[in-house]
Amino acid sequence: MSRTLLLGAVAYDPKVVTIWTGFRSWFAERGLDLDYVLYSHYERQVEDLLAGRIDLAWNSPLAWIRAERLARARGLELRTVAMRDTDRDLTSVIVVRAEADLHSPADLRGRTVATGAIDSPQATLLPLALLRGAGVAPTDVDLLRFDVGVGLHGDHIGGERDAAAALLAGRADAACLIDASLLLFGRDGTLPSASVRVLAQTEPYDHCNMSVGPAADRALVDHFGELLLSMSYADDSARPLLDLEGLKEWLPGRTDRYAALDGAVTDTGFYLPDGTLGADDYRP
Repeated sequence: MSRTLLLGAVAYDPKVVTIWTGFRSWFAERGLDLDYVLYSHYERQVEDLLAGRIDLAWNSPLAWIRAERLARARGLELRTVAMRDTDRDLTSVIVVRAEADLHSPADLRGRTVATGAIDSPQATLLPLALLRGAGVAPTDVDLLRFDVGVGLHGDHIGGERDAAAALLAGRADAACLIDASLLLFGRDGTLPSASVRVLAQTEPYDHCNMSVGPAADRALVDHFGELLLSMSYADDSARPLLDLEGLKEWLPGRTDRYAALDGAVTDTGFYLPDGTLGADDYRP
């Protein structure tokens, strides 16, 4: 009897059930027995990955940082088998109203900066690290944080949308967003055309990856990875699943673009070096 490969994913949206049920069927048709477990937040998913209760975790970048720290503290090694084409080389931006007399991060001292949730890499941790790098500490600004979906690591746009709305309404002088949200908000009218401009932008970073647990069967995971990377957007059976998951192509996983987030986590004490939770006001 073939062994079942068990994957963990966070249920940030109802479509997650549709996505992974579809992937399960797609893999079954190719002879691989895949099942999945859904989590309400990333922290338990990461803990279960390290404990060997799941073989794979569809991890946020912040979840990868924690998983790697937990593994290192236990003398274990993690790897990533794949990521989406849309997970690579993203940036976050700090935007201001187009007419604002703000021209550099230093100009935000004493101003109100709107962010996403406390655990959002793209709309909180990385933009605030960008400000710190420019000499603007969190205590130099008034933070207006929108804690929407805490525990989901920013895998939604609720907090970012609220931050953008606060900027437009004059409740904030700047808003922190991922570049994709800036484009989306321009299209859907959240931020009307020419209403804002980019004040600062991070260096490129990577987002989610398919993390492999230390107890997973390597041959089975390698077979999973080969099948996953073989998925083609030209395949009628795969295309709807790829569309739902927001990609055109699966690519090999890489981990060299998480350094900035790892530094932000260290600077803020969000996770301690051994992977335990460090942020006092973080309650997933």
